[in-house]
Amino acid sequence: MSELNRRAFLAGGAGAIAAASVLRAAPVGAVPFGSANSTLDSPLNFPPGIPLYQQRYQNWSKEIMLDAIWTCSPSTPEDVVRLANWASENDYRIRPRGAMHGWTPLTIENGENIDRTVLVDTMVHLDGVTVDPEGSTVTAGAGATLEAILQQLENHGLGWASVPAPGVLSIAGALAVGAHGAAVPAVGETPAPGTTYGSLSNLVTSLTAVVWTGSHYALRTFDRSDPRITPLLTHLGRTFVTSVTLQASANSRMRCQSYTDIDWRELFGASTASGRTFARYLDESGRVEAIWYPFTDNPWLKVWSVCPDKPPTAREVTGPYNYTFSDNLPEAASDFIGQLTRGHTSIAPAFGQFFYGTTVAGLAATAAQDIWGWSKNVQFYIKPSTLLLTEGGGAVITSREHVGQVVHDFTQWFHERISHHLSIGQYPLNGPVEIRCCGMDDPSDVLVDSAGAPTISAMRPRPDHPEWNTAVWLNVLGIPGTPGMFAFYREMEQWMRSHYSGAWATFRPEWSKGWAFSTELPYKDSTVIDTTLPDTYREGLPAEDNWDTALSVYNRLDPHRIYSNSMIDRLLP
Repeated sequence: MSELNRRAFLAGGAGAIAAASVLRAAPVGAVPFGSANSTLDSPLNFPPGIPLYQQRYQNWSKEIMLDAIWTCSPSTPEDVVRLANWASENDYRIRPRGAMHGWTPLTIENGENIDRTVLVDTMVHLDGVTVDPEGSTVTAGAGATLEAILQQLENHGLGWASVPAPGVLSIAGALAVGAHGAAVPAVGETPAPGTTYGSLSNLVTSLTAVVWTGSHYALRTFDRSDPRITPLLTHLGRTFVTSVTLQASANSRMRCQSYTDIDWRELFGASTASGRTFARYLDESGRVEAIWYPFTDNPWLKVWSVCPDKPPTAREVTGPYNYTFSDNLPEAASDFIGQLTRGHTSIAPAFGQFFYGTTVAGLAATAAQDIWGWSKNVQFYIKPSTLLLTEGGGAVITSREHVGQVVHDFTQWFHERISHHLSIGQYPLNGPVEIRCCGMDDPSDVLVDSAGAPTISAMRPRPDHPEWNTAVWLNVLGIPGTPGMFAFYREMEQWMRSHYSGAWATFRPEWSKGWAFSTELPYKDSTVIDTTLPDTYREGLPAEDNWDTALSVYNRLDPHRIYSNSMIDRLLP
C-alpha cells in the first residue's frame, strides 16, 4: 500500500482510499474530491475509483456558466453503469458532458439547483475509435471528436459526405442534437453507397446506451432495425450513449471556392431569378454556405464540390481549419466587441464592415479563396478560438425547387426589419446571417435494416409531404448581451413559423441553437415548449412513431429521470 493510500485508510477507510485516488486523477485547474479547497457539498456514497472533481462549466457562447460543479471522468462504459445505478439509488442526476460546444441548456440550465447533479466528462477516456474497413463502418466512444473519427476514416480511405463545421464536437453530443453539415446532392450527382445528406444521426447502424432493465441500469446495444432506437438517434440528452457505430462511404477529394463579390440582392434572388444565385450554386455543386455580415452588401459565399483532381488554381490543404483569419480573433475585433457589450451598439455597422474587410483580406493573404483536399480538411473550419456568438433561427423543411424562394423571402424580411430598427436608432443584431442547406434523414440511405429516421431530428422526413427533401438552415448571430437581441429573435422565430407553413414548407428548431424566445431570453416561451414544438413532431407523422412515442421510450429506458435537468423536464416530460 502506498503512503498516500495508507494515510487515507487510517483517516477514513476504503472510501478515503477512493478519494485519494481521485485526488491524483483530477484535471489541471480542477479541485479534487476530498480537497480542503472544495466549495461544494460532497456527493453521497459516490462510486469509488471514478475520478471526481469540482470544475468550472461554460457553454460555447458563455451564456451558461458555473464557477463550480461536480464532474467525473469514467474510464469505461461499465463505470457509467455504476454511475447510473448510484444516481438512481441516491437521488442524483448525471449529465453527459462533451465539448460544451452548444447553446441550448440541455446539459445544465442557468439557475437550476445543481446540488444533486454530477457532470460526466466523456472526452477523457470514452474516446476510442475503431474502423472496420471491410464493413465501411466506424465505432466510436461517446467522447471521440468528429475530427478524430474522420481522421481514422480517412486513414482507411473512408469519409462522410457532409459534416458540421466544428471538428471539436464529441460524437455523442453531435448525435444528441442532430448535428448536420451543408450538403445536398448536386443536380445529376449519384451519391456513393453509404452516403447520407441529413444529420449524422442518420449514419448510425447501432448504438450502446446505459438504460433501465426493470431492476437496474445496464448497457444495452440497439441495432438500427430496433424500433426503440429511433428516439435515441437524436435524444437531446435524455439518455446516455457510451458508444456508437456509424456507416461511412468512400472518401472524396473536395474543392471549396470562396466568393465575396456578389451583392446580396443577386445572391439571394427568388427561385425564378437568374444570375449568381444561391439556388444556382446549390444545383451546380450541392454544397453552399453564405455568411452575410451585418450592414454589408456582399456575403461571403463558400461553394464546395466533389473534385477528384486538383484544379490548377486551387491550393492543396493537408489539414482542416484553413481560414485562420476567422479562427483567431484580432485585437481590433476584441475592441469592437468590448464597445458593443458596454452598450455602444451603434458601432454595429462598423463591426460588420470590419469583418467583411478582414474576410476579403484574409482570403487573399492566406490563398484560401480556392482550396482543395480530403473532404474533412475543407469542411472543418470552426475552432474554439472562433468568435463566440449566440444564435437564433432554425430549419425550413421544403422541396428543393423552393430553396431559392425560402432564402429570398427570409433575407428580404431580415433586411426590412434591420432597416426599420436602424431608422429609429436601434441595433439589435450585430452578427452575421448564416444560410446553408442539407438533405433529410432518409432511412433508405442506411445500408442495414432500419426501423426509420431519427424521431425528433429536425431533418425527419414528413410522409405526407415526400417532396419536402431539403432543410434550409437560416440563422442569425449576435454578441451576447446586445440590447433588444432576444426580442428580435422572438419576432424572427414567430415570423418564420408563420411564413413557412401550409403546403410548401414547415419550420423546425435547430436543437443546438436558440429557440422558444421570450423578449428577454431564449427557451422561455412556454407555449412553444409545451405545445408548438411537440406538435411539430406530430403533424404528418404516424401515431406509432412521433413526439409522444419518443417520450414513452425515454421514460421507459430512464424511469428515474437520472438523465434529465430542469430544461429537459419541461421539454420532454
